[in-house]
Amino acid sequence: MDGVTMEVGAVAAMRYMKDGIRAARLVMQHTKHTLLVGEQASAFALSMGLPGSTNLSSSESLGKWSKWKENRCQPNFWQNVVPINSCGPYHPRDSLDLTKGACSKAKLMETIESRSSLIGLHNHDTIAMAVIDRMGHLAVGTSTNGATYKIPGRVGDGPIAGSSAYADDEIGACGATGDGDIMMRFLPCYQVVESMRLGMEPKLAAKDAISRIARKFPDFVGAVFAINKNGKHAGACHGWTFQYSVRSQEMDDVEVFTVLP
Repeated sequence: MDGVTMEVGAVAAMRYMKDGIRAARLVMQHTKHTLLVGEQASAFALSMGLPGSTNLSSSESLGKWSKWKENRCQPNFWQNVVPINSCGPYHPRDSLDLTKGACSKAKLMETIESRSSLIGLHNHDTIAMAVIDRMGHLAVGTSTNGATYKIPGRVGDGPIAGSSAYADDEIGACGATGDGDIMMRFLPCYQVVESMRLGMEPKLAAKDAISRIARKFPDFVGAVFAINKNGKHAGACHGWTFQYSVRSQEMDDVEVFTVLP
């Protein structure tokens, strides 16, 4: 997102394409759209010259997937459903007569997981970044592989402007990470920037955005960082300890800041 022009480019649900963030920028630069998804997003990226047909699986990810299958596809993001077999297909629980043995009550209960057990430090990989150039202009970008064990077709908060990131040259910027399915319902980064527009300092704006989510979803896990146009920054989190890093022209190296819930 360009904080000067408020232009946004985003892609989601691309397959076989490694450079999602580059594809998103190409959407912003070479189309009048904001978001492209699925196979056509991959086709667009290829037409713009990005390398494609890349096998994005690794030995680690294949190993995790195999163990997950062996564990009857648990945990997962389904709710209020009954699996016909250990890994689905799934159907609404009210549509099946459980008394006829279609599925045991134990299997039904296995589909109910707390959200905090699905989202954590080791099962998602969002990167959100805000930059201020020498002219004082702001921009943000977000890249993610999504949530581990997600339902096919799921789009998280990464490509949603105002949720995973937001920037306005006149005010400041924000980046977010965590349980994107919950966080995107609140557009926390848009909220952070608008709170700073109303005069809040970055620290209070970040805390306010997180507290709005926590009031409705007390077991959610997530964090935001906020930075104003003058470079003052802060973070806020819920459900975990959050770290973000900062580098400026005057600094010899990156400095890591730790935020407690």
